[in-house]
Amino acid sequence: MVLIGDSTHNFIDGIIIASAYFVSINLGIVTTIAIILHEIPQEIGDFGVLIHGGYSKKKALALNFLSAIMAFLGAFIAFLLIDYIPNIISFFIPITAGTFIYIAASDLIPELHKTTKAKNIILQTISIIIGIALMYLLKVF
Repeated sequence: MVLIGDSTHNFIDGIIIASAYFVSINLGIVTTIAIILHEIPQEIGDFGVLIHGGYSKKKALALNFLSAIMAFLGAFIAFLLIDYIPNIISFFIPITAGTFIYIAASDLIPELHKTTKAKNIILQTISIIIGIALMYLLKVF
């Protein structure tokens, strides 16, 4: 199940990345970075699930790699759809924005509320400010 779910997830990520590049290079770069940062811990977790499920490290790595390739298939299909269906990008971009808002609202924000240590709160706030600044700089340049 983890492989099917991860393959579907990666396929959608590919569509999201391709769509972002069609809007602008800067949006594509930001989207790619956001997805990479989101994918690294997820793929490590999936690898752990596969190992725990009885797969050897080599087979778990190979299967995880195959599910990751689905992102390229998603990007390829997005490129095809964008060429053949006028204005489909106007559907892909809101879905992309909604995906990021969902991730922030359901995964990230609840994690921020789990700590009450001043050091962690300061680090989280600085990280958010850096993220906002990077988005602004990418928009300006």
